[in-house]
Amino acid sequence: MSGKIIIYPISANPPTWGHADIMMRASEKFDKLYWVAGSNPHKPDPLFDDQFRLDMMQEYVDYYKLKNVEVASHQGTIIRFAEEKGAGFLLRGLRNTTDFQHELELAAGNRGINKEIETICMFSKPHFATISSSLVRELAFLGEKIDQYVLPSWSEKILKKCQGNL
Repeated sequence: MSGKIIIYPISANPPTWGHADIMMRASEKFDKLYWVAGSNPHKPDPLFDDQFRLDMMQEYVDYYKLKNVEVASHQGTIIRFAEEKGAGFLLRGLRNTTDFQHELELAAGNRGINKEIETICMFSKPHFATISSSLVRELAFLGEKIDQYVLPSWSEKILKKCQGNL
């Protein structure tokens, strides 16, 4: 897929090792990947502000030493962001059949806006399939360790934020 640009939007509330793994694997297949902290009108307002999410996403990019990945935030339809960046593809991660149904509906909606931008899905590695931002937040609100789900350097910040101390 030489010369191709892909957009990988996530809610990043917070980004997990599962998100980062898909981002890293996709970066090997495309010349440029925009990893985007987006907003989802069906989800509550993000617990973490844009800068917190972007800083954390950038640390994953740095961890994997990726030069072709740029983090960004976007409000609104991700297709418009893709058009602005000249991307031909959107990337979505799949953990299970529930994700599949949701992503199928999103892909149909996005295709209705711009038929030239294709949606590509990647499956989570099995050991990441049960990790979600919701799980991480729930454990953090309860004061439990979350190091195995997110960058260890960020787990304390997430815990403090969820406990109201940040």
